[in-house]
Amino acid sequence: MQVTSNGPQTIQKAQGEKAALECTYTPGSNDVGDLDIEWSLVSPDMTQKDTLILSFAGGRKWIHGDPSLTKGLDFRAGDPSHGDASISISALEVSHTGTYQCKVKKAPGVDMRKVTLVVMVPPSVPTCRAEGSPSIGGALSLHCKSSQGSTPLHYVWEKAGGAGIHPSITQDSITGVLHISNHSETFAGMYRCEASNAVGSEHCTFALRAEKPPSRAGVIAGTVIGVLLLIIILLLLVCLLICRYGRRCKDKEVANDIREDSPPPESRTQSRISAFRPGVAYSSVGTGQPWAESEFSSDLTDSSKALKPPSSTSTGALRRAYDSRYGHPV
Repeated sequence: MQVTSNGPQTIQKAQGEKAALECTYTPGSNDVGDLDIEWSLVSPDMTQKDTLILSFAGGRKWIHGDPSLTKGLDFRAGDPSHGDASISISALEVSHTGTYQCKVKKAPGVDMRKVTLVVMVPPSVPTCRAEGSPSIGGALSLHCKSSQGSTPLHYVWEKAGGAGIHPSITQDSITGVLHISNHSETFAGMYRCEASNAVGSEHCTFALRAEKPPSRAGVIAGTVIGVLLLIIILLLLVCLLICRYGRRCKDKEVANDIREDSPPPESRTQSRISAFRPGVAYSSVGTGQPWAESEFSSDLTDSSKALKPPSSTSTGALRRAYDSRYGHPV
């Protein structure tokens, strides 16, 4: 028994595609036993048993193992007993990745072959963007990134129109970043980034502009004007605070002056006259005559008569009452 397939031992396929694992054989002249064909998924751990997934024995086909692995799995030939034990897998999934072993046995002969299948996810359409200012003389970078895709992913930037990338521009094929350290009008144009792996590729484009930088004189003038405006605003605030504080102090001084200049309360005339009450002159006991010869005595007698109360039970002094405005009897 001899397995005669000489195809690639490693096959890379994209997810969703169809794959064929080759295993053709030629029995020997002395191989007279029953034909037995087995396809197994080899365990990466050498201490574990391999997983049998498909077999042919006694003229019948048998499917074994996990349905997620055997889905879409079948012999390529309708009858594998005619020298072709190859298998095919439709609608590949990433879970189909592994090493498969084909074993053909017809007593006393036996032979086998291993094939490694790698199922990969092709890259998704990448996103192209720029970081930095497109001003002439500035530094910027172009970024290219696919959100999906099996590694390793490879990125390549190209300038559209057949023009190559300028030697001063550097790019990283792993990260997809293109660096421009000193931008100029020569670098402006349409750029194309392609993301690829072993099973597919996608691309995106980006239009790079070259803008004139703003005038330095204008920037300086704007900065100076802004600083001056800020200073003026601060001065106005300080003046406003000073004026408000000065007005409060002045109002307080005026209030104090008014209290200090207030006239004292006026005393009542009756109180002053009553003070002279004890000095009224009376006539002599012996003669019964008033002191007509004295002007002072006459004036006091007249005043006493005018201010004499209607009735008095005391010794002649006026009765005084307490006045709360002056704080003493009046």
